[in-house]
Amino acid sequence: MTIDAPPGGPNSPVEHYLQVRDLRLCYFEWGLAAHNQPTYLLVHATGFHARCWDGVVRELLKHQPDAHVVALDMRGHGRTDKTPPFNWTSFGADLIEFAAELDLRGVIGSGHSMGGHALLQCAAAQPERFNRLLLVDPVVLDPQAYVGHDVAAEPQDHPTSRRKAEFDSWQAMRDRFASRRPFSLWQADVLDDYCQYGLLPSDAGGDLSLACPPLVEASVYVQTTGKSIEHLLGRIHQSVTVLRAKKREGERDPMDFSDSPTWPGLAAALPQGVDLYLPELTHFIIMQAPAMVAHCLRFDVDSRAEIAKFLDRD
Repeated sequence: MTIDAPPGGPNSPVEHYLQVRDLRLCYFEWGLAAHNQPTYLLVHATGFHARCWDGVVRELLKHQPDAHVVALDMRGHGRTDKTPPFNWTSFGADLIEFAAELDLRGVIGSGHSMGGHALLQCAAAQPERFNRLLLVDPVVLDPQAYVGHDVAAEPQDHPTSRRKAEFDSWQAMRDRFASRRPFSLWQADVLDDYCQYGLLPSDAGGDLSLACPPLVEASVYVQTTGKSIEHLLGRIHQSVTVLRAKKREGERDPMDFSDSPTWPGLAAALPQGVDLYLPELTHFIIMQAPAMVAHCLRFDVDSRAEIAKFLDRD
């Protein structure tokens, strides 16, 4: 393990690199592990990166300044290697190996979207590492949705493969997105984090390019084989809170990710699952309501009443 960059301020993370399986994986760490406090493990969504959690971490550190937080860039994302395959099984296996390499203990884990799917794989394989889980609109579908399905298309045929990938600056990226949904619904500082840390020096002639290349993102979306993890859910006996955004109704535009993909029966399929339905929020819960998510990390929330004030405020 090597440290790439020192902290830039009191609430700035340290950037680390670690060889995990077949890739050099990047992760960010706030604070230090301690026996008398949990480690918060944060796993991002498809197309995003670890620093999209910064807004949640800022809120967490307001109340728990000595918190130990670890957030990683998944395979193909952020500063981690762009090494295929980019599929759901590989994401889970990477996370399992990552948790083992760091020997994480006493973990409160949270995964957003694809990150929630990977986190469930990890918790099922290594339940002894986790105290509880917070799943933020995880991509865990109704089991029937997986029956008879295989890879739907070639990645280059998915519209996400044609995203604009080159920008002159992170501010130009922010300005392009700021007035567009769903980005216009995000807190402004979280949009800044997404843009500032979501670009890397480009080899294609532009100044900066997306840290998750569009073809990588598309590769994840077209993968359906092996995604069902219904058989793993009974192994997870820790408390699990599932935050679900507004339900998807009817057909959707393949570029519209605002509705929830989460199986409404997920919490009930977990031995100690709690379902919190949040129809006033989109799939991008951590970007819209970071204070609420931080509260749910700090406390084992089991009712909407406890988080109603955050929904009103955020």
